[in-house]
Amino acid sequence: MSDQVERYQILGHKEALTRTHHYHVACKELSLILREAYNKLPKNLQSLIFQDTLSALKLLPQMWTDNAVSAAHLLVQSAEATLPKQKKNVATKEFKIAMVASKRRGKAHRMQECHIELPQDVLVDIFSLLDTRSLVSASLVSRSWNAAACNNHLWESLYATIFASDHNSSKAKNLLDGRRGEDNNSVDWREAFKRAHIDNSSKRLTTSRGYCLYCDMIVWLDGLKCGSGKCGPQPKMQSVVPKSSEQVVEYLLDGSSSMISSDSDSDLDDCFDEWYIPKLWAHPLNQYRPG
Repeated sequence: MSDQVERYQILGHKEALTRTHHYHVACKELSLILREAYNKLPKNLQSLIFQDTLSALKLLPQMWTDNAVSAAHLLVQSAEATLPKQKKNVATKEFKIAMVASKRRGKAHRMQECHIELPQDVLVDIFSLLDTRSLVSASLVSRSWNAAACNNHLWESLYATIFASDHNSSKAKNLLDGRRGEDNNSVDWREAFKRAHIDNSSKRLTTSRGYCLYCDMIVWLDGLKCGSGKCGPQPKMQSVVPKSSEQVVEYLLDGSSSMISSDSDSDLDDCFDEWYIPKLWAHPLNQYRPG
């Protein structure tokens, strides 16, 4: 097995495509790999990438989100620009089939008359796995989701995870140190997080990729932490260095040794989800869309 094939398998696109919250990022990375690296890779790896591209398109109907559709469209455009004619035709046909199935599924979903609400404790448990942007988005879905997404303990955990390692923020340190001597419910952690986020303007909140110093490899992030499952239950946030999709492609091509270095602001620009246009705090969290 070549080094490039091994590195590609480490990137874990096949598994990520089955996860709704990682699907669009995996599609973007595959799109970049097709455009920037495909013709430089060995034939056996090209075959793996083509199969993952088809898998991504086949999985589109299961995602039925605007982000997923945009990502799949970008992927098929890259396939059309890069792949040989026969493979390009297969990918294009698969995309058309997926779009028809996706529209049918979306229509059926809208026509459902019954709406099952999960218990609040279950929602809170699920939302604890989300990153900040996703949690804010979830709060806009319905009254029930809004209540769960505004859970004080969720925001306390996010605050501690993200800002506890910020040695430049004395406010964060004082607030976290002071919570031991008082009732945590007396602190509105959502508002505290909002203020700290605005003060820090931290771009690492929206990245889905990082280089884990414990695992010594590029990993998918779940809840802002290493998602490899090899770090233990609560790896420290500072053990993960955020990475952009472009850097993932660089890693695939040459195993760049710069993976463990910190990103500059320009490098981190691409860690943002390009399909997520609204700012994190564009809407008050007590607003929601009717469910």
